[in-house]
Amino acid sequence: MNWINNVVRPKISGLLSTAKREVPDNLWVKCPETGEMVFYKDLEANQFVVPGSNYHMRMDSQQRLRHLFDGGDYRTVAIPAVQQDPLKFRDGRKYTDRLKDAKATTKLEDAVLVGEGQLDGQPVVSAVQDFRFMAGSLGMAAGEALITGMLRAVELKTPFILFAASGGARMQEGILSLMQMPRTTIAVQRLKDARLPYIVVLTDPTTGGVTASYAMLGDIHIAEPGALICFAGPRVIQQTIREQLPDGFQRAEYLLSHGMVDMVVHRHQLRETLSRVCKLLMGGTQLAKAKDTHKMNGKPYMNGSPIDSKVVETAARESGAVVEPEAVPNSQRFEPGKSDKKRDEPASSQQTAKDAPHGA
Repeated sequence: MNWINNVVRPKISGLLSTAKREVPDNLWVKCPETGEMVFYKDLEANQFVVPGSNYHMRMDSQQRLRHLFDGGDYRTVAIPAVQQDPLKFRDGRKYTDRLKDAKATTKLEDAVLVGEGQLDGQPVVSAVQDFRFMAGSLGMAAGEALITGMLRAVELKTPFILFAASGGARMQEGILSLMQMPRTTIAVQRLKDARLPYIVVLTDPTTGGVTASYAMLGDIHIAEPGALICFAGPRVIQQTIREQLPDGFQRAEYLLSHGMVDMVVHRHQLRETLSRVCKLLMGGTQLAKAKDTHKMNGKPYMNGSPIDSKVVETAARESGAVVEPEAVPNSQRFEPGKSDKKRDEPASSQQTAKDAPHGA
């Protein structure tokens, strides 16, 4: 009887059971813009861009770095440890408990992951803010990670690429989180003093104190399509001024048309664009070091490194963005000698008319 109870009956119950199999939560993903259901594996293969609507969904930090570096290979830069809960903060829950949950969910130590590797054969250091970790908020650990990454780029003499995604400063750390804004600004200045490119990729969303500090101090600002980039959100602004905001307000395309960002690049072309920009800027840096004898008032150029025009022209022609000049007919050409003669002719005829006798 024991054999029947322990072996036979469980097998029969398993065969006759009508219970549904457990389905993973992320098997299908819904597009926030169109409501289209996309298979997760297809979405991941398309770099988390919805095929139908081209909506750019958020990516975690590990996926960002894998898509950036050659072959997906990179080395994680070690970050110095900081105090976890200096203010002993507690709202509905302890701050330490929130940190434990975020670490367990993301497998990260904090909101910023720093890696170094090769981008089309050139060494690069990159930092990524992970929005999953407490909305990518800027705290002591995140600020330390950004500073460490920038100083590592200075040490290796490589470009520094930042993927920004944050809700702003972390309120659980109070003034200590706000202190990271000037600290990261000083680290950015170290990059500029070393004449190294600092490229910022603004992703959805980039807001608050992050926008007010290091996210807007780059040499080149690239935004992903549809990314929300602002200090205060559109809802807060609309409630404050009590006016209807224009369509697309504070989105990447709106900011591009108003000169706040340099370009809006689709995620599929982002890696190629970053590689081209790094090569262009690093080429200018190398030329500047070779021509460091040129001085202005006894000091080097302060507004960046002088770049050879041939480097710029070659990079532009490779991108296919060069518009060749059209031939102008001779009748439309400007020639100073002819224009001066035409201006002199009426004057000389008027002088002749004045000199002529009136009684003739």
